[in-house]
Amino acid sequence: MHTSTFRSTLPVPPTEAFAWHERPGAFERLTPPWEEVRVISREGGIEDGGRVVLKLKRGPIGFTWELRHLDYLPGEQFVDEQVHGPFAHYRHAHRFLPGETPGTSVMEDEVRWDLPMGVAGDLVGGPTVTRDLARLFAFRHERLAADLDLHARHREEPRRTVAITGASGLIGSTLAALLTTGGHTVLPLTRRREGADGSRAIFWDPDRGEVDADSLKGVDALVHLAGEPISAVRWTEEKKRAIRESRVKGTELLARTVAQTSGGPESLIMASAVGFYGGRKDESLDETSGPGKGFLAETVTAWEGAARRAEGAGIRVAKIRFGLVLSPRGGALPTMLWAFKAGVAGRIGSGRQYVPWIDLDDAVGILFHAIMNRDVRGVLNGTAPNPVTNATFTDILGRVLHRPTVIPVPSLAVRGMLGEMGDELLLKGQRARPVRTLDSGYRFRFENLEDSLRYQLGRE
Repeated sequence: MHTSTFRSTLPVPPTEAFAWHERPGAFERLTPPWEEVRVISREGGIEDGGRVVLKLKRGPIGFTWELRHLDYLPGEQFVDEQVHGPFAHYRHAHRFLPGETPGTSVMEDEVRWDLPMGVAGDLVGGPTVTRDLARLFAFRHERLAADLDLHARHREEPRRTVAITGASGLIGSTLAALLTTGGHTVLPLTRRREGADGSRAIFWDPDRGEVDADSLKGVDALVHLAGEPISAVRWTEEKKRAIRESRVKGTELLARTVAQTSGGPESLIMASAVGFYGGRKDESLDETSGPGKGFLAETVTAWEGAARRAEGAGIRVAKIRFGLVLSPRGGALPTMLWAFKAGVAGRIGSGRQYVPWIDLDDAVGILFHAIMNRDVRGVLNGTAPNPVTNATFTDILGRVLHRPTVIPVPSLAVRGMLGEMGDELLLKGQRARPVRTLDSGYRFRFENLEDSLRYQLGRE
């Protein structure tokens, strides 16, 4: 029997850390972004008798893993034990111990495990399991400590009810899990009358200009993340129209609705984009910089302007101009990873264009910051303090992955394959910096690109 034990200090008492694990979203927050894991079913919580069935994928191989919960001691411990899955035996004890200083705790994860086929299984898979467990718990403890610290800053404030459009997307689902683990209530806006799991949802249909305004009563903040994807395909005139209309019409509908709804949301927090600034070479840009030129700059200007109705009615509106959001779970990074792992990666075009990147945890952190702080309004750049050029981005990602970066992609090839989309998204850049975001009091978890990539990819 193998035993792997992992400990770290948390910035909250044991009862507070334990309560975080009991809330919806805890499993999602603790799942590393590089793992392909899906919850098939759940029965109960972490109390004795609770069960969860997972679907995992490693490369081309997929398997089901069923776990049951037992040995539940409120505020102190719970245990996961394998019912069916890849191990011959697996038992994971989560223990919450008092810290050395008041107001802190020690998280102790003890995993006892054995692989099938005895000694042969250990020889083949033992080192891999040991390495993977170390990666897993290093990530879990780091994110857990950061989330608990974030929530602790607002522990004296009332819990919020937050409605979210685009709640099933990369940013929306991550934000929802962050909120629910903090005790907040999340209501997705969907085209169905209830959530996918039968839970409460708010109906809206932006194409038909419909939203259930009555269901917005009692909501504290509305977070608007929905919109037609802008990458992955060449921009035809039809695609450009869909990109623009999905953002402008949806925002106009929500702004008009919250402006007219008595007892509705006090705040509208909306995603925007650094495409507002256009291609500005190495010009240093912040939230006071004017709009640039091009399709994206025009679209973002109209998109942000669509919130005027809410602003005019006294609703607090915050517009987060996101850059490239980094996560292997979605966005542009998975496509990059494929090219780098295949050894066919290199700078794009001249490589001198700036990449205004942001770690996914900071992207949702800024949204959470805007939800919880009522003095945050107007434009905030959702970009890390240290933007890098495309050439530097390429070099750093190659170093993290231990892959060569010697095959450049010429500008002519980008324009030939992707047209206007490739020109605006890949060959132009923005040296955008989050001046107002920092001034508002937000503290970035990841200011440097390499730290973010190593965290998101589980690379030491």
